[in-house]
Amino acid sequence: MSFFSLLKNYLKQDKGVVLANVVRGPEGWLGQKVVIPAEGEPTGPLLATSLRDTILQDAQELMKQGTCATRRYPVGQGEVDVFFDVYRPAPRLIIVGAVHIAGELIHLAQRFDFHTYVVDPRSAFATRERFPHADHLLTQWPDEALSEIGLTAETGVVALTHDPKLDDPALKLALPSPAFYVGALGSAKTHAKRVERLLADDLAPEHLARLHAPIGLDIGGRSPAEIALSILAEIVAVRNNKPIARQRVAHK
Repeated sequence: MSFFSLLKNYLKQDKGVVLANVVRGPEGWLGQKVVIPAEGEPTGPLLATSLRDTILQDAQELMKQGTCATRRYPVGQGEVDVFFDVYRPAPRLIIVGAVHIAGELIHLAQRFDFHTYVVDPRSAFATRERFPHADHLLTQWPDEALSEIGLTAETGVVALTHDPKLDDPALKLALPSPAFYVGALGSAKTHAKRVERLLADDLAPEHLARLHAPIGLDIGGRSPAEIALSILAEIVAVRNNKPIARQRVAHK
C-alpha cells in the first residue's frame, strides 16, 4: 500500500497522522518517508535509520500542536531536513445526556469546529425538536453508542446526566480509550460516590485519574450557558496541552 493510501485510510477513520519526508540532504536520504499515525504502528524506511526515535518523538509533539514544520537533524558528516506534514481531523465531542447544558455546549463546540454527538436512550428528551443543531442524535444506551461511534485521540466525552446507569457505562468505556478528554458533571460529593462505584466495578485507578470531575474550569458559572462555557474552555485547554488549574467548580 502506498504512503498516500495509508494516509487516506487514517483520515477516513478520523484519526490523526503525520507524513515525515526528507526534503533536503545527502543522496540516499532524500525522499525517505515514514507515516506515523496517532494510534497504531508507524510505517516507512525512515524507521530503519538513526533518526527513528527522534522523528517519532517530534511527530507526536507536532501532532498534539496540529502544526506542520520542517526540522533539521545531523546525519554522519551532513544534515537532513525533514518536513512533517500533520493531518489532524476535526475534533469530536460526544455528549452523554440530552439535558439543557447539552444544547448550549453544542452551540459553543461547533464554533470551534467540533463534530457533535448527543447520546441518550430517553427518547422523550433526545429529540430533534430539542437538539436541531446536533450533528448526530443517538437514542441509544451510552455503551452501545460510544462503541458504534468509536473513540479516537480526537474525541472528547462528557457525561452530564447525574444518572449512574447512563454516565457510568460511558465513563467505563471512555476512560481507558484514546479519547483526549473525559469529563463528568456533578458536585464533589457526587464525584466521590462515582469514584467508589467505578473502582468497585474494576475500573483501573490510572484510568480513573484521567477523569475531569467536577467538570469545567472555575469561571463562577451557574446558568446552562455559563456551565457549558466552562466545560468547553477546559476541553479546549486539554486539547491544546495547556495545564488545568486544580480548583474546579462543582456544578450541582
